[in-house]
This record gives sequence, C-alpha cells and structure tokens, in this order.
Amino acid sequence: MAKEVTGFVKLQVKGGAANPSPPIGPALGSKGINIMEFCKQFNARTQDLQGKVLPVIITVYSDKSFDFIIKKPPVAIALKEVAKLKSGSSESNRKKVGSVTWQQIETIAQEKMPDLNCFTIESAMSMVAGTARSLGLTVTGESPLKK
Repeated sequence: MAKEVTGFVKLQVKGGAANPSPPIGPALGSKGINIMEFCKQFNARTQDLQGKVLPVIITVYSDKSFDFIIKKPPVAIALKEVAKLKSGSSESNRKKVGSVTWQQIETIAQEKMPDLNCFTIESAMSMVAGTARSLGLTVTGESPLKK
C-alpha cells in the first residue's frame, strides 16, 4: 500500500553543504523530518556538485519518512557563471553588465530542459534568454529562434 503524503518542502541548498542550521533545520523540523538523516543523504548525493545552489523538493509522508528530488541549478545562477558575474544588474533595462551568446544559452537550456515548463528546445532557449535579459545581460549573435 502506498504511503500517505502529508506535505512538501522546497529548499535551495548548496551541493554537499547541507547542515541542520537555518533555513534547513526549521523547515524540516516543523514537518517532523529527521534533519541529520536528510543532511547525510543530500550531501552524499551532491558530492560532485560542491558549492552549486540546488533546488530540492522533499516529499514528507505520514510516518515521518521522506523522499527528495534534486533539480538542476537555477538558470540565473548558470547564466552568472557563464558570464563570470557575481550579481546581475540593478537596472537590467538600462545598465548592461555582460553578454552571453546563443550557443551558451542553448547549452544552458539543454541542461535545464527536464526542469523547465516547455516541450521544445526553442521555447527553453527563449525562457533562458528572457532570464538573461532580466539579469542585465546582452544576448549576442544571430538568434536561432523562429520569428
């Protein structure tokens, strides 16, 4: 018989660096999850992604057990890595702080495709390009997207 789901917890945690301090401890403790058990499992599964921010969706069951899904790093973080930026522009429509190419956007879109809410690589690239513009990045080169 299937376990009864009592809730979900969504967190963004750095790979290999989960610890019981806030925000992880209070979020999991309020649902009755064994915090140290989650930290051990998460750190073991994300050893190869040290330091990258990873979204995690934790499914909590009625017997206080849990499962979790680790998603790919957010698009904004991937774009900042590619453009070698610490942060985006404070006024993205006026101050441009860097640039990315359509080739880089396609790479990020392909990597993030399973987590995005789209079916084609073109729509995924459009979403990534929109995030780039919101960060104050200029998209250079010829657009491969259909007009």
